[in-house]
Amino acid sequence: MPKIVPGLVVAVAATGVLAAPASAAITGPTVTSTATTVTFEVGRTGTPAFSRVYVDTDRSAATGYAQGGIGADYLLENGSLYRHNGGGWAWTQVRAVPFTSSGSIARWTVERADLGEQASPNDVDVVFQVEAPVETSAKVTHTYTGGAGGSVAYQPSTANVPNPERGLYHHTGDCDKADLSADALRKHRTEQGITLAMCVFYLAEYRSSPIAQTALDRLQRQFDAARVAGVKLVLRFAYTASESGEDAPKDRVLAHIDQLTPLLRANADVTAVVQAGFVGAWGEWYYTRNFGNAGVVSATDQANRKAVVDKLLTALPANRAVQLRTPKFKRALYAGGNTRVGHHNDCFLASDTDFGTYEDPATEHPYLEAETRSLPMGGETCAVNPPRTDCPTATAELSRFHWTYLNTDYQQDVLRAWSAQGCLAEVTTKLGYRFTLRDSVFPTTTTRGAALPVRVNLTNDGYAAAVNQRTVNLVLRNTTTGALTRLPLTADPRTWLPGARTIAQDAQIPPSLATGTYALLLELADPALPGRPEYSIQTANTGLWDAATGLTDLKQTITVS
Repeated sequence: MPKIVPGLVVAVAATGVLAAPASAAITGPTVTSTATTVTFEVGRTGTPAFSRVYVDTDRSAATGYAQGGIGADYLLENGSLYRHNGGGWAWTQVRAVPFTSSGSIARWTVERADLGEQASPNDVDVVFQVEAPVETSAKVTHTYTGGAGGSVAYQPSTANVPNPERGLYHHTGDCDKADLSADALRKHRTEQGITLAMCVFYLAEYRSSPIAQTALDRLQRQFDAARVAGVKLVLRFAYTASESGEDAPKDRVLAHIDQLTPLLRANADVTAVVQAGFVGAWGEWYYTRNFGNAGVVSATDQANRKAVVDKLLTALPANRAVQLRTPKFKRALYAGGNTRVGHHNDCFLASDTDFGTYEDPATEHPYLEAETRSLPMGGETCAVNPPRTDCPTATAELSRFHWTYLNTDYQQDVLRAWSAQGCLAEVTTKLGYRFTLRDSVFPTTTTRGAALPVRVNLTNDGYAAAVNQRTVNLVLRNTTTGALTRLPLTADPRTWLPGARTIAQDAQIPPSLATGTYALLLELADPALPGRPEYSIQTANTGLWDAATGLTDLKQTITVS
């Protein structure tokens, strides 16, 4: 089937309908609508060059282009909408339309007016298709909604959003040597939009003894400072910053983790992620006297390394992850995988192998790409290495490997080059998640005890999904009394990978809710830090966020009778 050239009328003989094989690439074709727009979404595997939607607006197979049992009056191909001219494969471009093709999802949003549809007819037949190879879905019939309810579109923002657990981080020095300043951390958040701080806590004095209470007290003060400031820590423990690798033996490390366990559990609320640490210089697992030095690792060394990570996983609450320094380390320790062990790269782009981060990029790159769809990824640059450290490669790999955080203090020459080349602002805004509301649809009236249909469309314009758990609530605020009623939603931002996402479910109106008019708001709160709005997620929109409450105004109202 030929590609459509935008702006031209193309007339060729129809090639007929190709039935999809049993292993069809297309999955989950859906059509949703608001009072003014219609959204088409389809899952597909691979990387097809063309994604299409055939739209039969009059639901007559006798008119339009014959495809999949319908007569298509309109066609969406990639980012363009076309109108059928009659006489076979003959189309004229109507306009460009919003189109995303990210991961396994293709999504279009079209104005209903551009399809010649406002309120009647009230339904449409649709067939989805991808190429190559050509795969065609079964017919989908959609009945329009939104005409009797409220539909609101939202304005995106280009600003960097100071959201928790993502973005650039500050490395303010050895975390065991001096107390963190809550005032400085707060200014990082409020003035620079930086909500993460790296805490590398050295235990050099305790290689052969328990950790002193004075050190444990200092660690608690670091957590306290982060909590007061409204930021979170990326945490790592180590014994040495020297290539001599003077770390502690396995049994001492395990005993130290036992000592640290109460602090780790009590302060998980302000811990974004914990790097495995403990082993070798800087806790990076290479130069080490006790766990297999300079890459020469015996079976006993591997068992000892795994014992450290397993112990750390046990010490932390089950909802916090540990990161390993290289893909090789995880593949060696957890050949069958581990859903709580992520990755960090502290020499991003510094060489073809990122200074030994990768041993076999051809194998490890696809592995890391898949791993980081659901596991945290972060780190720092460490050397200028053009053209690899230039913007094209940097942004491509930050996206491919779903980076959540990056050191803003090191390596400065790399970051200055990104600034000069024009991509530092993009990196700053896209690290981690960036949720942008597009539109929402709600009925204008409901009754106590009824199911309230919720439809909120958004995109994740960042590199990664959220790392840690979020509580997602639809919040009803009584416009007379200001009283808030939270309706829990089942949405999970940890699954919102880059691309289009939808919150679509029924929320239950409490039978006891007072009658009246309610403003609708969205809350993406941190369940570990209730009442702390600075730890709630702010969407990348203008005019919706209330910093005092951590609520996002959906600009919708509903009357409850």
